[in-house]
Amino acid sequence: MTSSGTNSAADPHRPAAGSLSPAWELLLPAAAAPVRGRGRALRSALRDAVRSGRLAGGTRLPSSRELAADLGVSRGLVTEAYEQLTAESYLRSGRGAGTWVSEGVRAAERPVRDCAPGAAGARVDFRPGTPDLSLFPRSAWAAAQRTVFGRLPHGALGYPDPRGLPELREALAGLLARRRGVVADPERLVVCSGVAQATTLLGFVLRDEGVVSVGVEDPGSPEHSSLFAATGLGTVPLPLDDEGLALAPLERSGVRAVVTTPAHQFPTGIGYSARRRGELLGWARDADAVIMEDDYDGDFRYDRAPVGALQGLDPERVVYTGSVSKSLAPGLRLGWLIAPAALTERIVARKRTMDLGNPVLDQAVLADFIVRGGYDRQLRRCQRAYRERRDAMVAALGEHFPGTAVSGIAAGLHIIARLPARYGPEDVLLERAAGAGIALRPLRDCGTAGSEDGTLPLVLGYAHLPPGDIARGIAALAEAWRTGRTHSG
Repeated sequence: MTSSGTNSAADPHRPAAGSLSPAWELLLPAAAAPVRGRGRALRSALRDAVRSGRLAGGTRLPSSRELAADLGVSRGLVTEAYEQLTAESYLRSGRGAGTWVSEGVRAAERPVRDCAPGAAGARVDFRPGTPDLSLFPRSAWAAAQRTVFGRLPHGALGYPDPRGLPELREALAGLLARRRGVVADPERLVVCSGVAQATTLLGFVLRDEGVVSVGVEDPGSPEHSSLFAATGLGTVPLPLDDEGLALAPLERSGVRAVVTTPAHQFPTGIGYSARRRGELLGWARDADAVIMEDDYDGDFRYDRAPVGALQGLDPERVVYTGSVSKSLAPGLRLGWLIAPAALTERIVARKRTMDLGNPVLDQAVLADFIVRGGYDRQLRRCQRAYRERRDAMVAALGEHFPGTAVSGIAAGLHIIARLPARYGPEDVLLERAAGAGIALRPLRDCGTAGSEDGTLPLVLGYAHLPPGDIARGIAALAEAWRTGRTHSG
């Protein structure tokens, strides 16, 4: 047998495509590859032909001598390709029976889809939850990366502490204590892939403790229910009143865990009153329950200093969660969880089995960014931009939809706009908006029943849109409503 690295027939004698059966012409590019890579190219071409169905199951292949002669390559190269693909089960062979394409090979779908959230084809997207990604501090982040790459020891590139790098936990603990009033022990802080992973970590631990369901705010974030469902827990919708989570329904529910957004409730936009915060903590102590605090946008308050986190009042009853998704970018997948002492080790153990810890380099860069003051500067930059955009949204609604009531505190990345009933019915308004390429989220999508006062409550996000785009988008929505009304009339 000749070596697979040689070409016994010599390249000048390789036949033209027209002299080959069409079924084997697909191998000609591989046969024409550079000598050193020709065997690998031939094996790859044969695999692709079988996976794609161009060589159907049950097809008999030419003998190695025949195919080598047709392609103008060494017989040894074809023999090695046949042997390798037979070992991988793409081909089958028997003594004296030749080589055949296996019938059991099924190709995976080739199209690569992008399943990232988004409104396909939307001209204006007013759905909430997305920051302005153009505000991401690319230069400062790149500088932090260069600093980290230059000083990070080789040993730091091994598997990290599943809680997170010590320097990041210390930096986050200092930041959260200073800005959010959190009782932040670095030993009880776990770096997570956003609040989504923090929620599932807690869900698994609660389920192991015998918890079967978790209370969720109604209306509230739809993601909470789906994340807990993934851990095997059910959810119990609990109503709100003007001060926050209504206490009597919570007490009657019998749940031993509840998720809250007390600094800026999503989606209603209210801030929990001081009285309700105290009552909620009293319930947790009396019921031996745990509260998960989702502080998703607690840094962004525009009319006063942000109210401190609920966790600071009782760190043994509150699991505090947050992330950089609204302040930097959700694609970084960096967040945190601060656990009560009784739950910390079990949460860390679950984190270890889930992913062995977050990427070391990303953690080190965030730590450097916080310590050097870059994160505080970024928060101030976002604060100015988002306050301006909220004002632009309120002004545009006042101009184009007179009588609209904006509820909730001046904070966060969205508002609740209750359009007067004359702009309804709601389904008609939504249909006209979609027809004009305007993506909206009605409040009912967040779990609440329809409006009792006849208004049309919408959850409108503004942080990701420049003020000019906000004004034009609201004007386009008004035009879509007027045009549809004229046509229907």
